[in-house]
Amino acid sequence: MEALLGKTPDELQAAATAAGLPRFVGKQIADWLYAKRVRSFEEMTNISLRGRETLAKMYVVGRHKPVAQAVSEDGTVKYLFEAGKGQYVEAVYLPEDERATACVSTQAGCKMGCRFCMTGTLGFHAQLTAAEILNQIFEINALHGGKLTNIVYMGEGEPMDNIEEVLKSLQVMTADWGCAWSPKRLTVSTVGFIPGMRRFLEESDCHLAISLHNPFHEERQEIMPAEKAYPIADVLELVRQYDFSRQRRVSFEYICFGGLNDTPRHARELVRILHGIPCRVNLIRFHASPDADGRQFPPSDEQQMVWLRDYLSAHGITATIRRSRGEDILAACGMLVNALQKK
Repeated sequence: MEALLGKTPDELQAAATAAGLPRFVGKQIADWLYAKRVRSFEEMTNISLRGRETLAKMYVVGRHKPVAQAVSEDGTVKYLFEAGKGQYVEAVYLPEDERATACVSTQAGCKMGCRFCMTGTLGFHAQLTAAEILNQIFEINALHGGKLTNIVYMGEGEPMDNIEEVLKSLQVMTADWGCAWSPKRLTVSTVGFIPGMRRFLEESDCHLAISLHNPFHEERQEIMPAEKAYPIADVLELVRQYDFSRQRRVSFEYICFGGLNDTPRHARELVRILHGIPCRVNLIRFHASPDADGRQFPPSDEQQMVWLRDYLSAHGITATIRRSRGEDILAACGMLVNALQKK
């Protein structure tokens, strides 16, 4: 049955009238879903019993608890959620000082086929609905006492390849009738899927994160097949058309592979292609795991990552080294799903 979670007040009013209820019930449902975060129709106590029974015959709320979890010694928690029959997706809770971030998935599997990514080895299975995306956020927030401060759409899947449902979920999170979060608290990632990126940049004020990983076209295409259809040069040309000098941010994710993308040659090219874009480069330690064809991508050592950070910073590009989290619980995207499927 169709989920009500993820719908706008107008859509909820239409759902109410379809169930033979007054239109104003739609606004009541929105309040129950987004302000009170209920999990069942039984909790919607200002709607008549008969009305709730009718709604329950036609719709589901869209909330369901995770089916498994793994807790890291560093406080990271990975959750596994059902996403349709026989499919699962991962979401991660990342606490750090005064900040608590949920990393959520937008697809079951992924079409992009990045060769260093475990999710890419799983193939593509399904687009997640706005309800399934929001459920990850709401459930994690509930499990951690409402402590979430930030959301990153950086789990399984390519968010811009599921842009309709991603935009719906972002609208719920930021609208006054929804969760009323500031767009500055949400970041959506992409490998550079330009059709979805264009809609995202036009229709949302949330932050953008681009998975870069190599500044050279041929080398990037070797590890990220999406580069063939959407070259990083075209992605950056699109980015330059928008203003990232004020509240909205663009950042570039850069997994460091020893000798493969952390050399002086790569550093110089990064400075060249990012020149003039107000941005941050997040250098990421690689969670070492074999790719689809069995090779290993060697992670950069600490000294080389520090050198690359300092080089970029010295040339006017803000760069940071992101601390690795949850390696003891298979925290890299796709690892827990892959382990479950092998079981």
